[in-house]
Amino acid sequence: MHYQSESRNSYLQLIQRLAEENAVVIFSKSTCCMCHAIKRLFSGMGVNANVYELDEDPRGIEMEKALIGLLGSSSAVPVVFIGGKLVGAMDTVMTSHINGTLVPLLKEAGAIWL
Repeated sequence: MHYQSESRNSYLQLIQRLAEENAVVIFSKSTCCMCHAIKRLFSGMGVNANVYELDEDPRGIEMEKALIGLLGSSSAVPVVFIGGKLVGAMDTVMTSHINGTLVPLLKEAGAIWL
């Protein structure tokens, strides 16, 4: 059990490092329709998000487990980080978009300039 905890912490550290390297980071699966919708949303807003396709990365399964633990839900993708901070999964991102709080987050992170 202790090993799993250490392993999960190392994947959480990896996720955090990746999230801090770009203004917008999306952890995704290439075959997921919800992930596709989130990528299209950001692309349509002119955001050049850095996308990590977990199903195309040998560390993807472990990263997904760490994301599930971070979110506290059974579904891990898509997961969005803006400005190095966890925004959340699809429902949180869409709620932020609808209520108008997504664009200010993107501006603050330097992902859009309008």
